[in-house]
Amino acid sequence: MSPLTITTRDAATGPVLEITGDLDHHTAPELRKAVERLTLAAGQRLVLDLARLNFCDSSGISALLSARSLATEQGAGMALAAVPANTARILRIVGLDQVFTIHDDVSAATAADSSDPSCRQTIV
Repeated sequence: MSPLTITTRDAATGPVLEITGDLDHHTAPELRKAVERLTLAAGQRLVLDLARLNFCDSSGISALLSARSLATEQGAGMALAAVPANTARILRIVGLDQVFTIHDDVSAATAADSSDPSCRQTIV
């Protein structure tokens, strides 16, 4: 089990949360709290960088959905970046690849035109 670490930084499009470790039943509340502490402006995009995510269970998926809901409530968008293959597979199986905007990496997710569907990652 890898401890969860969440690092926040700003990009031109809005905040980027780098999530490292395991996102599970025990740590999902940490992600929820980190997102709740953010102030998102309408038109911004919250990016969750999952490049260093080791494990994500159903509680972690629920926390990702909560982050998306909070961003939407504040008039912001949300994108996932660098989704690991095992998590991407789960998102695809349950149809959440159609709910989340997913990018290959943070630079694509924070590009000004990343709302363009051609910038999105295809989950296989």
